[in-house]
Amino acid sequence: MQSKKKTNIGITALYCRLSRDDGMEGESNSISTQKKMLKQFAKEHSLGNTRYYVDDGYTGTNFNRPGFQKMIEDIDLGYVSTVVVKDLSRLGRRYDTVGYYTDTYFPDRDVRFIAINDNVDSDEGENEIAPFKNIINEWYAKDISKKCRSSYRIRGSSGEPISLPPYGYMKSPDNPKKWIVDPEAAPVVKDIFRMALEGKGDEAIARNLQERQIMTPTYYWIAKGVRKGGKKTCPNPYKWNCTTIDGILVRQEYCGDVINFKTYSKSYKNKTRRANPPEKRAVFKNVHEPIIDRDTFELVQKLIGNTKRRAPKPENGEKSIFTDLLFCADCHKKLWHHVNTRNKDIHYFSCSNYVKDTRGTCKSRHYIRADAIEEVVKQELRRLAKYLEYHEDEFAALLAEKTNADMISEQKYLESELNRMTVRSQTVADLFVKIYEDNATGKLTDEMFMQLSQKYELERMELKDKIFEYKERIAKLHEMEQNKDDFIKAIRKFMEMQTLTALMLRELIDHIDVYEKEGSSKHYTQRIAIYYRFVGYIEIPTEPDYENYTADTRQGVKVEYLPTDMFPSQRGKTA
Repeated sequence: MQSKKKTNIGITALYCRLSRDDGMEGESNSISTQKKMLKQFAKEHSLGNTRYYVDDGYTGTNFNRPGFQKMIEDIDLGYVSTVVVKDLSRLGRRYDTVGYYTDTYFPDRDVRFIAINDNVDSDEGENEIAPFKNIINEWYAKDISKKCRSSYRIRGSSGEPISLPPYGYMKSPDNPKKWIVDPEAAPVVKDIFRMALEGKGDEAIARNLQERQIMTPTYYWIAKGVRKGGKKTCPNPYKWNCTTIDGILVRQEYCGDVINFKTYSKSYKNKTRRANPPEKRAVFKNVHEPIIDRDTFELVQKLIGNTKRRAPKPENGEKSIFTDLLFCADCHKKLWHHVNTRNKDIHYFSCSNYVKDTRGTCKSRHYIRADAIEEVVKQELRRLAKYLEYHEDEFAALLAEKTNADMISEQKYLESELNRMTVRSQTVADLFVKIYEDNATGKLTDEMFMQLSQKYELERMELKDKIFEYKERIAKLHEMEQNKDDFIKAIRKFMEMQTLTALMLRELIDHIDVYEKEGSSKHYTQRIAIYYRFVGYIEIPTEPDYENYTADTRQGVKVEYLPTDMFPSQRGKTA
């Protein structure tokens, strides 16, 4: 009798992978061949609702591949019921990691795994040959790595560029081994060197480029369809970082030189690139057309060398215990710790996204003194401790009522938003495929394709970050429900110590929202919302003798700090 198979409900993931090394084996491993094989297998075995996940040009020893990670993301969301690959080597070429996915990850999530050519089907039970095949696949990767390293060494030692062209250059359409000047990006590189010669610093140059709406190298390459490594963390395609400016100013390649072996990796398993010392690099001068003449380049290096960063003095460099706890209530970015340049005793925080300081988007600075926030937090913790000491039952009931009501409401909201963003993320992916097909068939011009692809890529990255954030917040809600007792223990610990330490703050507080000051020119009020670990923001009944903390920030100017429950419009806000 045939064994009963579970009903296939959900996506059948057809995963294809091809690396540059696999391409040596010819058409048998090509993406198109894999797709045909997997589609035919799914059809013959009644596996419906198929979806391709493809990684073209990615090594099997690294599992941080976009197609694979997208498949894992869909599995974690519960969308995938079956994963089908051509053979185990398509899943990966690391014995330990492939074993984890086939033996632990897929079974834990009730996902059926099939490797066609290796006769592996998790519904048929364990396959004794699979571990040996994984070991052989890893040996293959190791052997290929040795051959590739030898090939790179030969090519690099002969003067052939073995890295991708830097910003300002592109590969020649007639000879991919030769770099030519990019007519769009090269003028920007010249502008950067010109401004450096004029004495402008990295920040001034970055601000100038942003104001002129010059696209950063990362987004420029995306718009041109050039695939480059690195994370696209900044949603603003025109916000240049100082590190990017500095990286351009020190690149000798702009003089027309080729520099090979600037980095290396320790092994085929560890893909982390490490800097090679100068004596181990190979330098070939005047190989391609220069963008910057050598005299200009050397002069800029002297200017950079003379501009040394000042090491912070011990009293200025001390990290505040509130670092990484304070956030802007408007844009939700972190507040950065600063020391007053004239009075070193004054430490303060301000929004890291403030438009005038960092070319960000936040309209207000959200300035707050470090000593003031410390006193406010002390006062609020003492109030919590006092309420717990004299009204323990009421405090426990308040926590239970607050967490239960707020958590149910917020969890529903978060799950709804998460579902909406997940659906939109898939829609964006489908739209990208559609415009790609329209461009390939001539229905969409190259220019329009570039514009739309950039737009969808930006939206996809924003959705990915939001989905990750909402998943973390949902996980925190579950943690809050389980750890209310830990919060009370932490308050009792504070009652015994009556002092603030970095460890104590992190045991009690999740984060603190700081609002912009409001009021007259001499007497301001500033709202502060403390979100505690496990329970979020809570409102403790105010005692009759309670007074808000007031600080003299400078001569003739006072700031009164108010908890957000003093403002009815803020009630109901949750962590």
